[in-house]
Amino acid sequence: MTAPMRLGAVIITMGNRPDELKALLDSVARQDGDPVEVVVVGQGVPLTGLPEGVRTVELPENLGIPGGRNVGIEAFGPGGADVDALLFLDDDGLLERTDTAELCRQAFAEDRELGIISFRIADPETGATQRRHVPRLRASDPMRSSRVTTFLGGANAVRTTVFQQVGALPGEFFYAHEETDLAWRALDAGWLIDYRADMVLLHPTTAPSRHAVYHRMVARNRVWLARRNLPAPLVPVYLGVWLALTLVRRPSAPALKAWFGGFKEGWTTPCGPRRPMRWRTVWKLTRLGRPPVI
Repeated sequence: MTAPMRLGAVIITMGNRPDELKALLDSVARQDGDPVEVVVVGQGVPLTGLPEGVRTVELPENLGIPGGRNVGIEAFGPGGADVDALLFLDDDGLLERTDTAELCRQAFAEDRELGIISFRIADPETGATQRRHVPRLRASDPMRSSRVTTFLGGANAVRTTVFQQVGALPGEFFYAHEETDLAWRALDAGWLIDYRADMVLLHPTTAPSRHAVYHRMVARNRVWLARRNLPAPLVPVYLGVWLALTLVRRPSAPALKAWFGGFKEGWTTPCGPRRPMRWRTVWKLTRLGRPPVI
């Protein structure tokens, strides 16, 4: 008889949502099955008043979303080796059901090629899932689970073997597209990604543009993503399609200025190691419904 899968959870916080963080921790503690070990990473803030048994890591500064999560991963040993899989949860989210951890264990146990699970994010008041929170092009039915090509950063589970094989999140991204970078590397290494509509994180409906750095970071990191991961012929195609879609959406003049500044920054600054995916991975992404030019 095999031992049950060991699960950990990484939560990063800026310390500005203490009530929501406590509610999230309570929802993790209520999960069925073996307890989920939790690490909370404080991004430049002290952490006090957390429940007994929750481990904390206090950083002297904000390392950004991927940087903070990478610190949380290493708190579970190199590449998270002390556990079999890690949940990554936004500090203002809430696990709706008590069987989410058990569903993760079951999914990973039944499919040895499954590396990442993307949860469904739903508004706690309306139950609605925003289209942008369904990580596929055909997003009209958020209640349909499927194989996908990327995942949601604040509501997911990752088998720690993935980190040990392909590396951590790209800390230099700071915010935006770090999940797709990891997803592409994982898919290139032979892993699969599932979107599961029955694994739900309740999270208030928000707009990503609420972050002051949104337009610059999205543009810079999109260029970095292409430079790091795509075969050379696809880099201009991917960025050209993205440029056209951005202009069609008619952003405001200040947003467009920030966007072009980020686009330039993406070409003129180091993006980290370049490891272009294999052409068979391009075909895999295409078969999954999202060729890496969209």
